[in-house]
Amino acid sequence: MSHDTLPRPVKTDGPSAPRSAARRPRRHWTRRANPLAGLGSLLWLVVVIVPIYAMVSASLTRQDEALGRNALQPPAHPTLDNYNTVLNSGFGHFLSNTAIVAAAVVGIVLVLCVPLAYVAVRNRNRWSGAAFRLFLLGVAIPAQAVVVPLYLMIAKLNLYDSLLAVVLPTAAFAMPVAVLVLTGTLRDISEDLYEAMALDGASPLRMLFQLTVPLAKGGIGTVVIYSALQAWNGFLFPLIFTQSDGPRVLTLGLFNYVSQFGVNIPALLASVVLSGIPIFAVYLVARRALVGGLMGVGGK
Repeated sequence: MSHDTLPRPVKTDGPSAPRSAARRPRRHWTRRANPLAGLGSLLWLVVVIVPIYAMVSASLTRQDEALGRNALQPPAHPTLDNYNTVLNSGFGHFLSNTAIVAAAVVGIVLVLCVPLAYVAVRNRNRWSGAAFRLFLLGVAIPAQAVVVPLYLMIAKLNLYDSLLAVVLPTAAFAMPVAVLVLTGTLRDISEDLYEAMALDGASPLRMLFQLTVPLAKGGIGTVVIYSALQAWNGFLFPLIFTQSDGPRVLTLGLFNYVSQFGVNIPALLASVVLSGIPIFAVYLVARRALVGGLMGVGGK
């Protein structure tokens, strides 16, 4: 065979290389428009925004104009007198009590639920599983069903008409959901990390604080927001377990404004706006942690 008949090698680099060998065609994926999803999102936005706008607009209206105006009509003579009325009627006292209750509930839930979820995930025996399932029965028990026994217990402990009478049952009913969220988050942590720390001689307590807690920030953030919302919006326990104005919280303060202001609707709505601002701000800051923890990806 002569040299003229030998096959020539194909160059795969350089300017003369074939395009098929030098590069492969890329697939360009385009997102398809979803008009139904866009329309549904727009409708949901309208459903959420319109009541908020009507509430804020009415809170800026004078009392003599509140009943005769359209709910969606802007106030003809905007005024901040309603907010001054609320702030001068003990709103700060109610706000501070609510903040104390929320902080105490969050602290109790974190101190108890983080170690409990850690033990439920790390100790995989039938007794631990049975205790975990028994603990989660609290999710199915409504607060209204046990309010009478709770009232008797609070009275026997001489805690009636105090902030502690609101903090303890609120934290107790927030713990089952908190344990459920934290358990799902801790299960996402790789077992190899625990084994590596165990080989280094780390104790279970050290693993909890140096490994579990840093990797479970998403789930912990979810528990903080959920517990704070439960305490901030709680109405049943403050209504049943408190009586005087000393331990009153915001929900009962708003309830009192109905009789205090009579038909002064703008002042009542102004108090609702003021009471919703703090917890709404906290939600805006930690909304990603809340959604991520509820989806079970907080530990990743």
